[in-house]
Amino acid sequence: MEERLQKILSRAGVSSRRKAEELITQGCISVNDRVVIELGSKADFAKDRIRVNGQLLNEPTERLYFMLNKPRGYITSTEDPEGRPTVMSLLGRLGKKMYPVGRLDYASEGLLLLTNDGDFANHVMSAKEKLPKSYLVKVNAMIDHKSMEQFREGIYIDGRRTAPAQIRLTTAAANPWYEVVLTEGRNRQIRKMFLRFGVLVEKLRRTRVGPLSLGKLASGDFRPLTPREIERVLAAPPEKPLNERRKSRTDSKPGPNSRRRRAVR
Repeated sequence: MEERLQKILSRAGVSSRRKAEELITQGCISVNDRVVIELGSKADFAKDRIRVNGQLLNEPTERLYFMLNKPRGYITSTEDPEGRPTVMSLLGRLGKKMYPVGRLDYASEGLLLLTNDGDFANHVMSAKEKLPKSYLVKVNAMIDHKSMEQFREGIYIDGRRTAPAQIRLTTAAANPWYEVVLTEGRNRQIRKMFLRFGVLVEKLRRTRVGPLSLGKLASGDFRPLTPREIERVLAAPPEKPLNERRKSRTDSKPGPNSRRRRAVR
């Protein structure tokens, strides 16, 4: 959440607020490598690079890592200009010390991570890490096997092809449920992928992020991650795309003459 720079500097132990105002007007403070001299300037201590005379302002000494079961009807943001409720309001005082990792849209629910550790957040959101995220999705009609195969190969949405996704039918019904696993997090991606086949998403709930599972955490509740859970997230190997895993399995299968070749050797 953005705050006045002098308040941030004072809380970080740099100086009193009055002295902090002097530092600002003297050009001693920069935010994201831009010198700030206006007293009304704001910054987000958790996200912005704030420097005092060239020295990076230290981050909070207490690292926080939490899991929230986000309900529908909340914005995944620290604040909303339209006045809608944000997920931070569910956290009480802790909401002032953390920020969401990634996003779930207003109508979606499920597992959401929050932290004040920028490295942890970057690891979870990094496209390079390909951390898999699992979703249960209720739609208004079933899709055929050919459409499911396109999920696995990639679908063009917003002019760009999606990374290969995993999909399986979990409940066959007039309004079926599917499990979808993504390794990227584009805006409203799952909804747009189903819409490509004329199917509307009615409910969407994220159940896993990498090795972390939502488990029995009730809607609207939150809990801290254990040291072991944090370690597992950071140690999780990148997920191989589905088409690469298929190729690996095919390449590893012995050919019809493999036994004969081993015998000749």
